[in-house]
Amino acid sequence: MAEATVETAQPAAGPAWKSAGRAGRPARTLRLQASVLTAGLVVAAVLLVPPFAHLDQQAVDLSAKLLPPSWAHPFGTDEVGRDLLLRCVYGLRVSLTVGLVAALVATVVGTAVGAAAGALGGRTDRLVMRVVDALSSVPHLLLGIFVVAMFRPGIWPVVASVAVTHWLSTARIVRAEVLSLRGRPYVDAAISGGASRWRTAVRHLVPGVLPQAGLAAVLMVPHAMWHESALSFLGLGLPAHQASLGGLVQNARGSLLAGDWWPTLFPGLFLIVPTLAVAGLAGAWRERLDPRRRSELSL
Repeated sequence: MAEATVETAQPAAGPAWKSAGRAGRPARTLRLQASVLTAGLVVAAVLLVPPFAHLDQQAVDLSAKLLPPSWAHPFGTDEVGRDLLLRCVYGLRVSLTVGLVAALVATVVGTAVGAAAGALGGRTDRLVMRVVDALSSVPHLLLGIFVVAMFRPGIWPVVASVAVTHWLSTARIVRAEVLSLRGRPYVDAAISGGASRWRTAVRHLVPGVLPQAGLAAVLMVPHAMWHESALSFLGLGLPAHQASLGGLVQNARGSLLAGDWWPTLFPGLFLIVPTLAVAGLAGAWRERLDPRRRSELSL
């Protein structure tokens, strides 16, 4: 008598992309948590360190110049004996101020221009985009130098130069998003109901592009910080007495050649760390905005 073989039903394996999505979630969560923690530490350093510091970041002590990192000076001192930790914190405060204000201004201008071009279309769209193309062909740093050179050194000319050179990408993103929204049924229904182009743009198109514009603004902050640091490194940004991360790196060139590494390393880290934190936060935001990534995360 033949023995009956009993086969145990095995559960069907899920699609590979679902397994990959589940496996990738812990890594994405860790990156997001690290980015949030780093951003919190940066904000705490900028807000809390200067008021409670017992040292003056402008105090010159030639007898303590170029001291290596120690308990008294965790980041060491610079070429004239100033505490490098306080100088980096004040420089980060300036860079963040420039980055946030310039990103806000550039986002408002880019959103307005891109929404107008996409909503009006036709000749207006072609004219606006030709202007954007012409300005985009000029290197950002060169255009920023031209703007800064027209004013006296200070923080607001730097903000203006960064804002003038960074609204172009936002305008392109917003215009593309508006063009995609113009074909939606609710927009067609609003136009069929007698709504004007202005009302349709304000009530239906602009709210739809705000998440993308916000993401562009977040990504613009570290770019603006690096732009300000580059101008200060070239001696065209902030005055010499005002702390700036780019100015600190520029002042430390001679010390680096002499073998003193800390005046260059720590200002550079203060530029890199916030950039990585913002990149991590922006990546999480982008995943939330992308419907395909959002559906993958929910599985």
